[in-house]
Amino acid sequence: MSARARISLAAALLAAGALLAGNLPEQPAVPIAAAARPTAEQEWPAAARADLRDLTVEPLLFLDATTAVGQVTDGDFVRLLVTKDGSDRELRRLPAAGDPRFEAMTVSGDELIWAESSAGRPVEIWAARRDGGAARLITADTGNTLFYGNQYDLVVDGGRVHWVAGEGDATTQIRSVALTGGKVDVREERGRWSLSGWPWLTDDTGAQSGQVRMREMTTGREVRVPFSGAEWGMCAPAWCRVMVMNGEGLARIDVMRPDGSDRRRVAGPGTQAAVSDVAVLDRFEILSEPGPDFDLTGTAALVVHDLATGRTVTLSPAADLAATKDGVLWWSTGSQEAAVWHTLDLRTI
Repeated sequence: MSARARISLAAALLAAGALLAGNLPEQPAVPIAAAARPTAEQEWPAAARADLRDLTVEPLLFLDATTAVGQVTDGDFVRLLVTKDGSDRELRRLPAAGDPRFEAMTVSGDELIWAESSAGRPVEIWAARRDGGAARLITADTGNTLFYGNQYDLVVDGGRVHWVAGEGDATTQIRSVALTGGKVDVREERGRWSLSGWPWLTDDTGAQSGQVRMREMTTGREVRVPFSGAEWGMCAPAWCRVMVMNGEGLARIDVMRPDGSDRRRVAGPGTQAAVSDVAVLDRFEILSEPGPDFDLTGTAALVVHDLATGRTVTLSPAADLAATKDGVLWWSTGSQEAAVWHTLDLRTI
């Protein structure tokens, strides 16, 4: 098993297409027609957003609508930079020959925290202050890290950074270390778990059928979320995303509370989850709608369903990549050689 395990939602959806449909519960309100949907500018005119045509890094995180943290290959090195308005600050540089990887980046207060690896070294966790200063190693005692490419790969709470590690499905290690460094604490939980909104764990490491379990680490309380044989679910503490299948594939996307209440339809067939995170900021479902030329172009319409209003908002008719972290959503349009990066700070809505 890779030390940096990944779950592909797209692959999960393809596998789910083989499921036979049962009796699907009726859901009200067909989603609003795409042509009648408002744009982000119309729906959220005061939200912070940007179109970045000259971004020089591959973004890993946006601190706000115009400040990116990302990496760029520069000669013999891969550099990790904070960039804003054409001004760069270097956080780290690693030899490109060592196949370096920066990942699981997050922010907590004035601190940027990330995981990195290079040239066969174990995964290390590093941090740097947002306002300047040299990067510092927090720990190299990370175990066999399990990162799933979502916003909970590294979770900071109470001055400590937490992550999961393990081998196989029998036991998961919940590891943590102070942001100032020091001894790593290791807590073992039976089964295969990933971090969710603190202090919750979930065995929802990818879209799955049957049941999702969630466990609160502080009390040991466990929540079991059942799904029918025609449904695949992913859960966070506030909401679950339910992919309802039929014999032809995905029939619709619902959301509901982990106790099964407040279930509602948010999208119909031909829609996919654009990011793995469920209900970003406990409010926004980020979705994509591949068109008939998707196999040729690789682009899809990018939309946001606002659970607070029940409205679906169009961000782009043809987006390429989409990601979200710490409440900021970003996506690209255009060609690989002339990509334009777009941002929407969901925290400002």
